[in-house]
Amino acid sequence: MDKALHDKGLAVRKAVLGAEHVERSLKTADDFNMPFQELVTEYCWGAVWTREGLTRQSRSILNLGMLSALNRPHELKLHIRGALNNGLNREEIREVFMQVAIYCGVPAAVESFRCAREVFAEIDGKKP
Repeated sequence: MDKALHDKGLAVRKAVLGAEHVERSLKTADDFNMPFQELVTEYCWGAVWTREGLTRQSRSILNLGMLSALNRPHELKLHIRGALNNGLNREEIREVFMQVAIYCGVPAAVESFRCAREVFAEIDGKKP
């Protein structure tokens, strides 16, 4: 493991997803999945998210679209929060999901909007 890359990745991962979430993920990791946590932190967050060329907002937009297309609601909710942490607003997130509707299909967008409403309601302290 490249410790410097891992540490850079850990800082970005916490900034985007929230320190509480990341620390919980690492704390609950066991011998089986800790190598995966380290891989994600080093390569995903350290090697890719720290690259120049795209802003964190652009990376969030891409993730929202890709996770919607792949039908990964758990990860999508996590990255909706991350997109907000990266400075996207709700209107921009809505526009991403409108684009998803056209290029990935209405069912994918329906689920994405549902996920976003759940996240927004949680943040606002309301029921979806």
